[in-house]
Amino acid sequence: MGAARRFFESWPDPQDWAAQPLADRLAADHQTRPVITFLMLHHGLRPGYDYLLERKFSSIWREILGSPLQGEVDRFLAAAEELGFSMRVRLSTGSQVPAGLLIQTGRAMQDLRLADLEEFTAACRERAARTGASHRHYLSAISNTHRVLFRLGVLDDLPRSGGPVPLTERMAQVSPPIQAELIAYLERKKATCQVKTVSTMATRLKHFGIFLATIDPGLVTVGDLDRRRHIEPFLASLIDTVSAKDGQPISIGDRHRRVIAVATFLTDITEWGWEAAPPRKVIFRDDIPKLPTLLPRYLPVDADRALITALTEHPHNELAALALRLQRACGLRIGELLDLELDCVHQIEDNGAWLKVPLGKMSTERMVPLDTEILDLLDRITTLRSHGRPLPHPRYRRPAQFLFTHHGRRLGQQSLRAELDHAAHTAGLERVTSHQLRHTYATALVNAGVSLQALMALLGHVSAEMSLRYGRLFDSTVRTEYERALELAKQQVSQPAPLTEPSPSGRTQLPLADITGGKDWRTTPLLKSRMAGGFCLRAPAQGACTYANICEHCPSYRADPSSLPILAAQRIDAQALAHDAEQRGWITEAERHHKLIARLDTLIADTGASTG
Repeated sequence: MGAARRFFESWPDPQDWAAQPLADRLAADHQTRPVITFLMLHHGLRPGYDYLLERKFSSIWREILGSPLQGEVDRFLAAAEELGFSMRVRLSTGSQVPAGLLIQTGRAMQDLRLADLEEFTAACRERAARTGASHRHYLSAISNTHRVLFRLGVLDDLPRSGGPVPLTERMAQVSPPIQAELIAYLERKKATCQVKTVSTMATRLKHFGIFLATIDPGLVTVGDLDRRRHIEPFLASLIDTVSAKDGQPISIGDRHRRVIAVATFLTDITEWGWEAAPPRKVIFRDDIPKLPTLLPRYLPVDADRALITALTEHPHNELAALALRLQRACGLRIGELLDLELDCVHQIEDNGAWLKVPLGKMSTERMVPLDTEILDLLDRITTLRSHGRPLPHPRYRRPAQFLFTHHGRRLGQQSLRAELDHAAHTAGLERVTSHQLRHTYATALVNAGVSLQALMALLGHVSAEMSLRYGRLFDSTVRTEYERALELAKQQVSQPAPLTEPSPSGRTQLPLADITGGKDWRTTPLLKSRMAGGFCLRAPAQGACTYANICEHCPSYRADPSSLPILAAQRIDAQALAHDAEQRGWITEAERHHKLIARLDTLIADTGASTG
């Protein structure tokens, strides 16, 4: 009571105390602080965000009981729990931000506004600049509070997360006159292209604009572009251009896309009749780097199985792991996956369950059949996802209930990539991309003999050429010729007859160099086993030989000292074969070689000990 009497004698109006310098407010002794806290919790004092950020209210959850703030904070905590926030996050966020907002504004939670959060954020940044202390935990708590207030209907929008950077900011390194022409073009493209497409165009044209600013700072319009002074040096520079992400030279695909972007820009403004268009053509078809024809990068069966096992048994983010498993099971693009809505499963009478895949890269919808295993997966997803208000659809802007929501907002691509990296590391694989899951799905369908028409429908391809890329993976004619050559290879390996001597079938045997392409047998794209007196080559489709190295693993097998050099050489080859199998994604094959290495170590040790 004495401390309260002294405080009110000095400050009849407690709000006058709040006008004092921060150092004076923080100097209140331990007897006065409970009085200040009581006034704050009963709307008798608004001490300023700077004071609230400096004070550590360790007893806030005890002192708030019975105060006008208790009901409001309890309402906040209940909504945070509905969004899936843990108890620790709910309590730390509740004491740091909502309680501070309610104290400082003196208003009910329903009357809070976005400007209040912005004022709190500004105070956090001011504190960080003044003290040098990190304010990241406060910014995280403010973002969490923003999501909860959206859930409660207090705020109309979620906190901004990433999104396109303003064009003027992205083009800051481009000379102003060229920058204005590029931005005018991109603004025009927004009328017919998606936001992400325009953003990609901006990135590629930015590189061209920066190059022009470097070699010709006085250039005032793209209409003055000269092929010899500007375009040809730009094309030559791309060979040595490095990526800002990893410092490595950009890929030929990136070079191709940058040239295409510039060529399209110049072609468009010429066709539109813009004054900025060059008077003559400066980029030609042969200037565009030729892309290699690549096959789809699917995961081999062993790697695919190991990855799914890691996602199932050792998830780091369970919702993201379930999303990746659904992508693999249905062959979805990552954008299609994240755009799935809560009502995406359709039950057709006498025709089972189907997944409605939303508009994606090809701007087409499609239906994918589902089995009971995938339905169970979807049930688990709907149980785990966080419930909340409908969110704006990025394509239609209408409110939508998305399937993958986490803590009140949509699951992001970055979360999926992080989970996929974690699963690949757990499975002992090299880096895997989410699109490889789609390639693996399509490859499995081709292996199962699905028709081209069905493959197109399941993948959402608009042309047969897109689906035929998977057909080229397993061409039957190539397979027939390969098996014929393999039979000849087997005869050569098993029959050490002279090269000119006919085989029992009447055909001349091939030299070993022709079988292996002139390379060491250890590096051929075949399943390989090293024997004490030779080696074995088998096609991957045949699988590993059941009898490979059976003698070395036999408990009755014994070696004498004269065999030690042979066993040592066999161990060296087995190590090379294990590494080769790992690089090709043959997990089971690599494990087989490692088991042989362990057995050879035992044999060598036992033989050496017996002679010692």
